[in-house]
Amino acid sequence: MYKGIALSVLASVVFGVLYLFTPFMQPLDSEQTFAWRMLATIPFLTAFMWWSGDLKYISHIFQRILKEPMFLVWLLFSSFLCTTQLWLFLWGPINGRGLEVSLGYFLLPLVMVLVGCAIYKEKLSHWQMAAVALAILGVGHEIWRVGAVAWETVYVALAYPLYFFMRRKFQTDHLGGFWWDLFLILPVAIYLGFVHSDSMQLIVEAQHLVLVVIVLGFLSALGLGSYILASRYLPFVIFGLLSYLEPVLLAFASMALGERIGAGEWLTYISIWLAVLLLVIEGVLYLLEQHKRRLALARNLEKYPDYLDPSDRD
Repeated sequence: MYKGIALSVLASVVFGVLYLFTPFMQPLDSEQTFAWRMLATIPFLTAFMWWSGDLKYISHIFQRILKEPMFLVWLLFSSFLCTTQLWLFLWGPINGRGLEVSLGYFLLPLVMVLVGCAIYKEKLSHWQMAAVALAILGVGHEIWRVGAVAWETVYVALAYPLYFFMRRKFQTDHLGGFWWDLFLILPVAIYLGFVHSDSMQLIVEAQHLVLVVIVLGFLSALGLGSYILASRYLPFVIFGLLSYLEPVLLAFASMALGERIGAGEWLTYISIWLAVLLLVIEGVLYLLEQHKRRLALARNLEKYPDYLDPSDRD
């Protein structure tokens, strides 16, 4: 589970950096930025999969398509769920709907926790129950403060849990499945990047955008790849609760870009930050407990070397 936690934290940090990175994409609009993000992410994701030995999953899925042609229908739906979320992540702040999108990311972990408890029968520890209570307080206050639930909020909160649940059900919860999500959207990305707009001309004229697009592709592959792997290694509940780190970091990124938390928003953010803090404390206590157990076991083995079962020895 440690690997999954590390990957989830890495993904959240990278997403925060991407949020800070968005202004450098000007004068490209949200659709153009999305198109170039998809086009630049695929090569880096493929290289990462080659390095990690996961490249075989691409061909595994292709073999499944040949054996089960209807499996392609699921892949197309998976690609739609995934890439529309990636588009919305960029579209919201650029079009003045960042608040509605960010509220969806606050609701998302709660929905994932409910899915984990209801479908996978996962249990919450006392620390996790306290974190959920604080998260509900923060999100409930934000909904009360805003006064409505926009379609952007609902889509983020519901589409991602459906995406991850269906990936597990269809056994595409690995980097190969994510690679196909991006690959199947390439025709749309090519259309938005080359046919529908003059983004190529903008990139040629503003030569710094070439480097920006390359960095965007690298960060996207790193962040999204880590996020997808974390969803596979972690229980749904833990994965959902750790997802609160992302909106917290996005809030810090927003403040770094000049935005400020209003007086009426502090209850929301403090509640969420406390929920994340409880998860961190639980994780540290768990690591300390595991360390104590390993030390105790090592001492017992030194005193009683015959205690270890012969079949367990290397």
